[in-house]
Amino acid sequence: MTMSGQEVVSVYETMVGITDRMLDAATASEWDRLAELEQECAACVRRLKADGDGQPLAGQERQRKVAAIRRMLDTDRQIRDLTQPWMAHLSAMIGNTATERRVVRAYGV
Repeated sequence: MTMSGQEVVSVYETMVGITDRMLDAATASEWDRLAELEQECAACVRRLKADGDGQPLAGQERQRKVAAIRRMLDTDRQIRDLTQPWMAHLSAMIGNTATERRVVRAYGV
């Protein structure tokens, strides 16, 4: 069944709320919570994809959808700004651990 324009906009606005909570989780370094919220957001995306193209939005519905997308993009940028240093640190830790294992294997230290 095809969603109405209002239903489509509602899903986008729900995603705005989820991404806002994702930003809160990233700010608090609550990585497990961030991952849970990413799954909630992915469920919304699947719902939109299942609807297919649906009917094109016009007027106020289109404006609300565009505003929601812009807000999510801004929030996503803020989340990436918070997570990229953590991901770099994690990558370095994993790299150091792998190097340590290679040294142990090679030299039996």
